[in-house]
Amino acid sequence: MSGRYVPNIVGFFCNWCSYTAADLAGVSRRHYPPTLRIIRVMCSSRVDPHMVVTAFLGGADAVLVGGCHPGDCHYVTGNYRTRRRFALLQSMFETLGLDTERIKLSWIAASEGNRVGQVVASLTEAIERLGPNPTREAMFL
Repeated sequence: MSGRYVPNIVGFFCNWCSYTAADLAGVSRRHYPPTLRIIRVMCSSRVDPHMVVTAFLGGADAVLVGGCHPGDCHYVTGNYRTRRRFALLQSMFETLGLDTERIKLSWIAASEGNRVGQVVASLTEAIERLGPNPTREAMFL
């Protein structure tokens, strides 16, 4: 064991775009940091702020929500709802004094396997700079 900090990132990925892109990245053998644990959802609009907060308070160092590009949603307006919910989530994090850099929304099309790697690498670097999630130690229920 090297003792090097490795972030734990939870990703809620849309079945039709982001998850397919992550699958494409894997099938294409594109390398990206093994810090992401993906939870597939049918649409990014199905990601409730409660799910993000639960993941965050449950020990995730960051949460990534991946959805279809605006205008490409299989459910027509799902990603627009996601964008509004994410703005609400950021506001909620600010109100609670939590670091908004630990939550990220990214639009990733099914054909963008490379983009999955770029987004995960970028978020991993940012979280490595921030360090472990401080609420993990501060919270007890």
